[in-house]
Amino acid sequence: MTENPQNVHPLEDLVRMDRIPHIWCPGCGTGSVFASCLTAMKQTGIPYNQFAMVSGIGCSGRGAGYINIDSFHTTHGRAIPFATGIKMASPDLNVIVFSGDGDLFAIGGNHFIHAARRNMDITVICVNNLTYGMTGGQVAATTPHLAKSSTTTVGNPETPFSLPFLAYASGATYIARWTMLHARDLADSIEEALVHKGFSFIEVLSPCPVNFGRRNKEKPLDTLKKYYENTIVRNGANPAELDIDYKKGVILGKFADIDKPTHDEKYKKMYWPDEK
Repeated sequence: MTENPQNVHPLEDLVRMDRIPHIWCPGCGTGSVFASCLTAMKQTGIPYNQFAMVSGIGCSGRGAGYINIDSFHTTHGRAIPFATGIKMASPDLNVIVFSGDGDLFAIGGNHFIHAARRNMDITVICVNNLTYGMTGGQVAATTPHLAKSSTTTVGNPETPFSLPFLAYASGATYIARWTMLHARDLADSIEEALVHKGFSFIEVLSPCPVNFGRRNKEKPLDTLKKYYENTIVRNGANPAELDIDYKKGVILGKFADIDKPTHDEKYKKMYWPDEK
């Protein structure tokens, strides 16, 4: 019996359907970010066999297991060096890192800094839910000051990273921030990042209702309301002014799109100057 085309989801050809249903919790935004990523891949028109996805450990790290292309689920914090190796071995591949704020900016922070410094031609999508969502809700490098976590039960005494500012200071050449609620803007931004030459970074704010929301008495709809009412799209904003402060308004948009030689281009020019 032939399946009715009307019953086929438009992204189904990019999903390992035998692994569905997914593990993401009700109210989690990771699935929405994942769908925007798949939509962006389709929008580029690039054949699927020219993509590879790498994820680390964490809730969003499951993305590599669900996508129906060459994909790699790596050890905690090591998605970017693994992606770097793939890109250097196969420079024509479009390499995507799809992971979370804990994986990319705590245990994996050093790798992020140096990949951006080298201007590696990869696209890094960070699902920022402000916590370690999968491993128990511990404080993360992005957990807001005074927010509660399983390891800061009376509130986080530390100052969190501003991820776009860190990316800019490290040398990233494409930088943007959206929320999972801005699904179309996010898909278009990821499409831009995929065809951009150089290190592309997109931060996506996303709710974690179980580990962050529950401890901070914030329901999923409350988070979405903040995304809708307390965000400002300001393309080209100063990366130094991108702290996440909903009282002032969280700035979204594209903050950098710089044309600069990639690591592969500089490497070839130095070691194989005669190769075209």
